[in-house]
Amino acid sequence: MNIIKLQQPGEIVFGNGCSMNCAEALQSLNARQVLLVTTKSVLARSKNILDSLANSGCTLVGTELVGPEPTRAQFDAVLERARKLSFDVVLGIGGGSALDVSKLIASLARSSQSIGDTFGIGRLAGREISLVCIPTTAGTGSEVSPIAVLLDEADKLKKGMVSRYLIPDVAMVDPLLTLSVPQDITAATGMDALTHCIEGYINKFAHPTTDTYALRGIELISGNLLKAVKNGDDSDARANVALGSLLGGLCLGPVGTAGVHALSYPLGGQFRMAHGVSNSMLLPHVARFNLPQSPQRHADVARAMGIPCNGDTMQTALRGVEFLEKLSRDCAIPQHLADFGIPREAIPGMANSAMQVTRLLKNNVRTVTESDACAIYEAAF
Repeated sequence: MNIIKLQQPGEIVFGNGCSMNCAEALQSLNARQVLLVTTKSVLARSKNILDSLANSGCTLVGTELVGPEPTRAQFDAVLERARKLSFDVVLGIGGGSALDVSKLIASLARSSQSIGDTFGIGRLAGREISLVCIPTTAGTGSEVSPIAVLLDEADKLKKGMVSRYLIPDVAMVDPLLTLSVPQDITAATGMDALTHCIEGYINKFAHPTTDTYALRGIELISGNLLKAVKNGDDSDARANVALGSLLGGLCLGPVGTAGVHALSYPLGGQFRMAHGVSNSMLLPHVARFNLPQSPQRHADVARAMGIPCNGDTMQTALRGVEFLEKLSRDCAIPQHLADFGIPREAIPGMANSAMQVTRLLKNNVRTVTESDACAIYEAAF
């Protein structure tokens, strides 16, 4: 058996209403001066959380509002403002973009490093500021991962930073915060979370612990995502998807994602396609590419999604891929690159860009060449 590595926050809190205990989490960190990183829409829904902080004696020293798919230049502007403030904790509330920015601010606000110094693995020098993350979508798993991603406009490619310093001190996953998330975002973020679980399981570095997280996450998300999309007030479905997303996030540090995410990055970088949408679109095509290399693991995924095994491993695995395509369609997620006006002529350039994402490609169970990437994009066209 290979050496097993796990990474997780000092504390994970999960459950309906747990976000209202945020003040207690900050007190456990001896933190009083709070920099809030969130989005405009989430800020409007966070009054109860912020009131509880004020009532506990915490001071909000500033609020940074983050947009979707933040760029390197946008982050630099946030970091410049943050370095002029005095605070001892960063509180990130929102989706993956807000949480990623909050993690980077906590790590760099008292550092001489620039964001350009940190792209890659293990390049952050440290973190002096406490960090609490509260997700409001069930998707990215950023609240428990050692990863943050920004769009580098110059290279038109999303780039990741991986460091143990990016793991929050406290993660609070409150499914009730996802009740107001619109259908399209629920669908896209849910498919992103499902992709985390599947790529965590079908992975060169998969191990028994993450296998447990991944398979349970696949079961929870695949069985509840459509319910959450169709009826956003279904609190049980929301909780199950949120828990599945958390389990997928716990796979991101130890084993990471793979080919789907690597090929997804150019779609976000060049065409600003939402990350969950691009993952959902590419997932079945990458699965078909990987299937000959790992038919048993693909069959395991199919069974976790409720597909019975008739004794034929390959057929079971293929039915699992068909299930993923149907789930994506039923959730009203676009299925083709052409739906976004992406020209076929862009495929070679996207394939070339994807080949630069070696951090993720090395995890894929089957080696992906540039011509393979072109073929996968063609299949998704």
